[in-house]
Amino acid sequence: MAFTAKTCYYFDTPGPANTKDAARFAVERARELKLKKIVVASSSGETAKVFFDAMKGSGISLVVVTHVMGFSKPGVWEFDERTAEELRKNGVTIVTGTHALSGLERAISRSQKLGGSSRTEAIAEALRRVVAVGLKVAVECVLIAADQGAVRIDEEVVAVGGTATGADTVCVIRPAYTASFFDLQVREIVAMPRDR
Repeated sequence: MAFTAKTCYYFDTPGPANTKDAARFAVERARELKLKKIVVASSSGETAKVFFDAMKGSGISLVVVTHVMGFSKPGVWEFDERTAEELRKNGVTIVTGTHALSGLERAISRSQKLGGSSRTEAIAEALRRVVAVGLKVAVECVLIAADQGAVRIDEEVVAVGGTATGADTVCVIRPAYTASFFDLQVREIVAMPRDR
């Protein structure tokens, strides 16, 4: 029987206090596996800056996935424009795309005329409940990044998500396009919060 022993980190609680450690763990695992990209969720740009600083000199590329325009407020992109400009100047890829695990489905479920949950939202909720909110975020970011051509579907990536703000869940994922969702594989959980 063959197996590999790996370290998995468990944060006592979820949230932004874990971001620096999550960045360190992500870089550590990417180096160990010789992976070329880390995909991280960042709505304002603060988490992206932490990851950029942690990755300096690593030779690993950073792909940042942000909320879409109008996610929290009509006509507003939450990501700080100056941060985006600085990151792009330093070779960071910033991807903004419709949330793969909600998007149009959320409009239907929130509708007073239609209402109800969808299969897509059930998948999202299962990812949140079975492992962590950050896993749902990480999976969704990888789908968006693949759909935008920022990651390849034949190369594993380290993917990072969080609970509300910051980063607290780190995993290794073999990407897929949203239309091929069931080809996506979460291959490793590197870090996650125990208390959700």
